[in-house]
Amino acid sequence: MAFMQPFPLAAASPKTPAAPTYGPDLAVRLICPECRDPNPNIVEEFGSGDLVCGNCGLVLGDRVVDTRSEWRTFANDEGDDPSRVGAASDPLMEGIEQLDTVISFKDGGTGMARDLQRAAARSQNSRSERNILTAFRDISSWCDQFSLPKTISDIAKQLYKRSDDEKLLRGKPLEAVIAACIFIACRQAHVPRTFREICNLTHVSKKVLGQCYKALEQAFNLQPGASASSSSHQAIVSSTVTGPENLLVRYCNHLDLPPNVQSICSDIIIAAREHGIADGRSPVSIAGGAIYFTCMLVDKKKNIQEISSVAGVSEGTIKLVYRLYYQSKEKLVKKEWIEQGKVDMNRLQFEAPK
Repeated sequence: MAFMQPFPLAAASPKTPAAPTYGPDLAVRLICPECRDPNPNIVEEFGSGDLVCGNCGLVLGDRVVDTRSEWRTFANDEGDDPSRVGAASDPLMEGIEQLDTVISFKDGGTGMARDLQRAAARSQNSRSERNILTAFRDISSWCDQFSLPKTISDIAKQLYKRSDDEKLLRGKPLEAVIAACIFIACRQAHVPRTFREICNLTHVSKKVLGQCYKALEQAFNLQPGASASSSSHQAIVSSTVTGPENLLVRYCNHLDLPPNVQSICSDIIIAAREHGIADGRSPVSIAGGAIYFTCMLVDKKKNIQEISSVAGVSEGTIKLVYRLYYQSKEKLVKKEWIEQGKVDMNRLQFEAPK
């Protein structure tokens, strides 16, 4: 009986083999298994996402990705109308052309560019419409810099549109009017910002911002949560001053304080208001002093410099509010907090440590 001798193994090459290259196999063709036509008529129906044989109608594949250019239609009538692409129109800019045409200066020395620029200048929007476009762009830009949501940007645009239509702030700088609209929009959306923060963002003086804010507040009779787009001029309660408890969420987040500190601090501020403690002080000062007072109660190490930097008030102001709270600590600190071990009155000191 004969046996086959195995061939000796070849010695391994000292050189490493080249990395394989990958590419489409051009020898593979897609043929319909039903009609088996050597020259198939395969149709890609992007509307349904199917790959269909054009001869027999057999579906060869589904979920085909449409790689063509995307045309969007905003026409009211049904049908394929690829006449317009882009974002939807802004209802606040009704009747205002939102697309600009820029004429190039390069005309080969024929002088046609100048004639076209003159014709474009005559057909451009009026000055008031250009101001609205500029104001809307500035509002969006400043809200993005301030990390404000789009709802606040929309409210600010509505306020500016009403003020421009009713000519409420004629002669005032555009930046000041925009800053006042953003300030009121923040209050309406219950995410208030202080005058100092708005001034630092928009570089508008506090005096001019206050004048524009008072004029808009009296003209619109706005209150937090009221609609700025309403055309009615009914007498609504005037916008209330931002309470210090409304500033606690942002300040406590910047100071990395736990949620229990914020809740205790809010109750202390409300109790102080009911007893008339620190009345007349600004909400920012009260918020900064109350946070420092609460941190001392719950033994959270936060020095006065950190709180002063976040709240934007001086260390002396925070110490003054803290001293007023310390003198009335029995009225502000609840007994159940002490019984539950949440706070300790012995941690408080008459002189606020540095």
